[in-house]
Amino acid sequence: MTGKASVAQGPGLLVDDDELYLRTLQRSLQRRGYATVTATSGDDALAAAKAHRPAYALVDLKLGSMSGLALIAPLRAVRDDMRILLVTGYASIATAVEAIKRGADNYLMKPVTADAIVRALNEETESVPVPEGTMVPLARVEWEHIQQALGETRGNISAAARLLGMHRRSLQRKLAKRPGPERRGE
Repeated sequence: MTGKASVAQGPGLLVDDDELYLRTLQRSLQRRGYATVTATSGDDALAAAKAHRPAYALVDLKLGSMSGLALIAPLRAVRDDMRILLVTGYASIATAVEAIKRGADNYLMKPVTADAIVRALNEETESVPVPEGTMVPLARVEWEHIQQALGETRGNISAAARLLGMHRRSLQRKLAKRPGPERRGE
């Protein structure tokens, strides 16, 4: 994509199935000078995008039974210079990579502040090379595996624990910890 749209060139589209979160986020962005329209489903999001041609879209990964990943291409078809940010409470490297492959400009983890969203909207996207010899820590690999199990069980912790062959409490303790960043090899 050449040259992304300035967020000043139109309203933004906020897509999330949590209406309370959506209204709160909309108010926070309005206080910062960002006009937005909202949608609580994929169909509503596409209708709003066609009607308003937003400069940016903030899309939740989990939209009821739909994945926000499925909205990236149709939103991009409405306006190819739209900045698309995927937001999720179920962050994983696998979904981040998939979002970027499908054309998202950024991937943010909930809870995300309005200030962080504004920064993400205004930064230019550029590929950051991964240094040779970078290792993914074992804790990160384990976290990714747990996130995959949670995705397969639609967030059901008990079912994910059974799938992983561990006790539910053990899984809850692991979920309470976030893995550290990748480290360079010596």
